[in-house]
Amino acid sequence: MSTITLDFITQKLYQAENNADTDGYAEIEIQASTKLRSAAVLLPLTFFQNEWHILFTRRTDRVESHKGQVSFPGGASDDGETSEQTALRETYEEIGINANDIKIIGQLSKMITISKYRVSPIVGVIPFPYAFKIQNVEVARVFTIPLLWLAERNNYWEFSIGGSNRSVIAYHPYDGELLWGATARMTVNFLKTIELIQSG
Repeated sequence: MSTITLDFITQKLYQAENNADTDGYAEIEIQASTKLRSAAVLLPLTFFQNEWHILFTRRTDRVESHKGQVSFPGGASDDGETSEQTALRETYEEIGINANDIKIIGQLSKMITISKYRVSPIVGVIPFPYAFKIQNVEVARVFTIPLLWLAERNNYWEFSIGGSNRSVIAYHPYDGELLWGATARMTVNFLKTIELIQSG
């Protein structure tokens, strides 16, 4: 599909919203004693150069976890926050996008990460270009990758983890950046939801 409209993306997210508040993939084995913290990320969509892109950040080497990794803006939820509020707050704190400039269009199923967070991916549309205000302690770079490049099956692999039913997704480098792990899985989940990648 060469022409992807915002209405189409929004409709597919709406159709999948029954799964949005349930747990999807887990990177770890969940035991009765496992304590999980709530978190949320923004999966930022933007349209420029006549096509849709997803915006990513690369974390600095000064953060506590996932040093130097490609990620979405986001983090742990504060007490009483909804997932949407967390994603909007963290996006503003990390890269300076005002909540009023983000149009929330849906949510993906939650993902349990290796760092024991139950992460809610919130999908929102942002303007581009934008005067980002990058929080340099956490964020080293902001960049985008075209949606259709991400959906091209030859651009990523999925590796099984021996002795388990889990796997790792990793993309070819794009503009010198390595997209893999939880962020890559959320990306692929989004692409499956809007039917740019076949499920299964």
